[in-house]
Amino acid sequence: MGSVGDKNWRGCACNLWSSSSASVKLLLCMVSLIVVCGFVSVLGPLESNWVFLSSSSSSSSTGAGAATSMKNIHVNDKKEAISDDSVLNRSSTPPQTIEAIRIQLNGTKEGIYNFSVAGPGIFPPMNESYDPLESPDPLLKARRDHSSLDILEAGLSRARAAIREAKRANQTQDPGFVPLGPMYRNANVFFRSYLEMEKQFKIYVYEEGEHPLFHNGPCKSIYSTEGNLIHGIEINNQFRTRDPEKAHVFFLPFSVAMLVRFVYVQNSHDFGPIKHTVTDYVNIISGKYPYWNRSLGADHFMLSCHDWGPEASRATPYLHKNSIRVLCNANTSEGFNPTKDVSFPEINLQTGSINGFIGGPSPSHRPVLAFFAGGLHGPIRPVLLEHWENKDEDIQVHKYLPKGVSYLDMMKKSKYCICPSGYEVASPRIVEAIYAGCVPVLISDYYVLPFSDVLNWKSFSIEVPVKDVPNLKKILMSIPTRQYIRMQRRVVQVRRHFEVHSTPKRFDVFHMVLHSVWLRRLNVRVRNNVHVL
Repeated sequence: MGSVGDKNWRGCACNLWSSSSASVKLLLCMVSLIVVCGFVSVLGPLESNWVFLSSSSSSSSTGAGAATSMKNIHVNDKKEAISDDSVLNRSSTPPQTIEAIRIQLNGTKEGIYNFSVAGPGIFPPMNESYDPLESPDPLLKARRDHSSLDILEAGLSRARAAIREAKRANQTQDPGFVPLGPMYRNANVFFRSYLEMEKQFKIYVYEEGEHPLFHNGPCKSIYSTEGNLIHGIEINNQFRTRDPEKAHVFFLPFSVAMLVRFVYVQNSHDFGPIKHTVTDYVNIISGKYPYWNRSLGADHFMLSCHDWGPEASRATPYLHKNSIRVLCNANTSEGFNPTKDVSFPEINLQTGSINGFIGGPSPSHRPVLAFFAGGLHGPIRPVLLEHWENKDEDIQVHKYLPKGVSYLDMMKKSKYCICPSGYEVASPRIVEAIYAGCVPVLISDYYVLPFSDVLNWKSFSIEVPVKDVPNLKKILMSIPTRQYIRMQRRVVQVRRHFEVHSTPKRFDVFHMVLHSVWLRRLNVRVRNNVHVL
């Protein structure tokens, strides 16, 4: 019973004990109570706010009205909704499964679904900074807000069901590209998920913040994907919505690369100014809008290709623990969580375009077995250079390329391109190799490869542990020619997923990053918490 009903009952009880006309006042009290109960039944129940989040979610508050207390949800032992080879949130540690989600819309039950997340969820309390009682018509506003979110969640439930069904169904027909082949973990499931994204996914971009720190980013450097994605999201008419009530996710449009350039004090080793800027921004949007607080940031995302992206996200606990972080520096040893975070491919667009970088000769016209050129950067490259620099004609490893030798031409002449990590796990060499039709040789620890929810990297790349660098030639020479040819052809086939276009094309890197965000949103259930009685 609501608080109004409780108050009326206590008033009635007091009058009954103090008045001589007990029977008359009892009758009046009962009538009042019946009216209140009828009012509640007409409005229907307004459910409490809850969301599935990672088990490491912090209980400290950020922004106006953020939560300071949490409850646990029940975890069952049912199987993951789609299967082990699903497109949803693959990680090195098996996710726990959350109890069934029940979605009811217009009196019709849409379905009961079990989806995996990183761990136990939390129940954040009511958003204190956004009070529907301040509305001129709070009851109608509360019902409207409640319904709009339920409609969104019901649509996501239908998408989950369609994705699950795609695992058993035949390939969906489409006039455009249809993903096929061993490059995909499950082509049918990926394709259905992608089509569902195209059909309903909506992003709201917070408009607060000014250039150059917000709504901007580099487009001609090693951090180019950061600027390209920010720009692409903001001008996109298909996925961007101006109505936050229709949004599945909310984009925080700050650029870490720009924060480093304009806010960070050079050589200070002090991340404070960057973190303060991010904290202030979250405080602004959480005080002005209800959406951050209702989910504690779980349906919000940031993106960064700068090495300091993870550090910037630590400005607020919920941004780091709960929000979707789209990061080039996808390092699990530094807190990257594959079940909620997105690995962002690092692409060095030196000219702002991929023109001239795409393509290369057939396998039979690649005389060099393996190639790498790069300076001493991080712990892996010194090992590589120590064992192979200028020591073998087949393994072309250089700290500095000889004068007149083209880096791009060498990639196009090589069967395999060696891609070791530097100080951070990501390397633009991986995408450069894919562009050149060169099979990537990945030497990295703790790196979550881009789009690994969807792509089976083992089918078109080679992973070599650091300890096996001395045996690199033996490993590559042991690969049969026919197997190499198949891998090279698959590199060419998956290349479309890493291409950058000024006007995004279906299945390119822009859409693949959004699809990765879409997958993480499918594993989150958000409900409004509005109490009006």
